[in-house]
Amino acid sequence: MMHDVQWGNTNIIEAERRLLANALLDISNQRFVLLSESCIPIFNFSTVYTYLMNSTKNHVDSYVLDGPVGNGRYNPRMRPVIKIEQWRKGSQWFEMDRDLAIEVVSDQEYFPVFQKYCKRQCYADEHYLPTFVSMKHSERNSKRSLTWVDWSRGGAHPAKFLRREVTVEFLERMRSGSKCVYNGNSTNTCFLFARKFLPSALERLLRFAPKVMHFNS
Repeated sequence: MMHDVQWGNTNIIEAERRLLANALLDISNQRFVLLSESCIPIFNFSTVYTYLMNSTKNHVDSYVLDGPVGNGRYNPRMRPVIKIEQWRKGSQWFEMDRDLAIEVVSDQEYFPVFQKYCKRQCYADEHYLPTFVSMKHSERNSKRSLTWVDWSRGGAHPAKFLRREVTVEFLERMRSGSKCVYNGNSTNTCFLFARKFLPSALERLLRFAPKVMHFNS
């Protein structure tokens, strides 16, 4: 059975929970990644696999943001289950281990509150997981996403990348142009994926991938 979902609606979270629940049925699945159709990997499979399987943390983006698109979306009627000081924002593109995935699909305390009170301009997909993980499993979370994105152009959506914008220098910047902490150590390998790439970018991505990202030619 197919169900339509709408951007910002809690039914997106319902769909994510169903995806996790189905993936959990295979006991061999130990790490779970949610990506959009406009995402690309920026490292080869063996590098991504090793990074995820050796990680001691989950990667759910979670931070406090004052203003109308952050704390301004909080509904006071969520109290006392969720208080304003517990409200978090973050990217919906996550990575988590099996234990956290089980916690997410089993949540019967916080998700119903979002279903009831996070409506219209609340955008549940940007707040449910960041808030839930921060409240219940903060010590197991890196509080950052593994998906690189460019918000520098402003607006409600991140930048989209066309064919002409895909260069070797651009790919290298995504791969190593940031600083973060991985398993307690500082690193410049912070992102394993990137978005938003339009279909027109595919030809150049395939051309550069063997050299830059060390994919098989």
